[in-house]
Amino acid sequence: MATYTHGHHESVLRSHRWRTAENSAAYLLGHLAPGLAVLDVGCGPGTITADLAQLVAPGRVTAVDVSEAVLDEARRAAGLANVEFALADVHALDFPDDSFDVVHAHQVLQHVGDPVAALREMRRVCRPGGIVAARDSDYAAMTWYPEVPELDAWLALYREVAQHNGGEPDAGRRLHAWARRAGFREVTGSASVWCFATGEDRTWWSGMWAERITHSAIAGQALAAGYPQEELDRISEGWRKWGAVEDGWFSVLHGEVLCRP
Repeated sequence: MATYTHGHHESVLRSHRWRTAENSAAYLLGHLAPGLAVLDVGCGPGTITADLAQLVAPGRVTAVDVSEAVLDEARRAAGLANVEFALADVHALDFPDDSFDVVHAHQVLQHVGDPVAALREMRRVCRPGGIVAARDSDYAAMTWYPEVPELDAWLALYREVAQHNGGEPDAGRRLHAWARRAGFREVTGSASVWCFATGEDRTWWSGMWAERITHSAIAGQALAAGYPQEELDRISEGWRKWGAVEDGWFSVLHGEVLCRP
């Protein structure tokens, strides 16, 4: 098991609530149809889950996460009759073989101790002819303008902390290889981006990270690793400085895979 680097501070959940099936699972949507049974692994506050449930209704979505607190929020937010929630670890899913038509994981495999084993477990619960879908960001491939030294420091800090926790922050580029190692007979890789370039987007993205680097679980882990509070404060201010630049632009690259058992 790896430590979840981000934790569940409000600043983290605020970014998770922004996610929808359209902006975070577009590569999967053409493969969904009414009546399918879907497992949403690492569902977080459930915004993607709710979209998936509407797309496959009257089929059912089972959404799982390792945090009971975040599942409680997801239950309140979903409000759909065809969604159920449960605690689960992706390395040992408590479901019989061949239980789901689609098994989906967004921003999960970068945080687990053994992503290949996790994909094997997702494959186990996926029915023959079904799809396992995974999407993860790739931190080393993130890019921005203008150059702000504090953001370089942020990226180096995050990658160090995530790797210390047993995760792989550059998971996006590895998904295709991991899926092949997990034994899938057919793996289709793709990529897509989030881009934050409008004034509203820059304010939201920069403010969220400015708060996360000083208040979320990342802050505590960085302090434990020897980073001084002054460095976290400097990085936080750098995020706000970037967000105030009229020509500011930030791109987050994601790797994606659609896998057939």
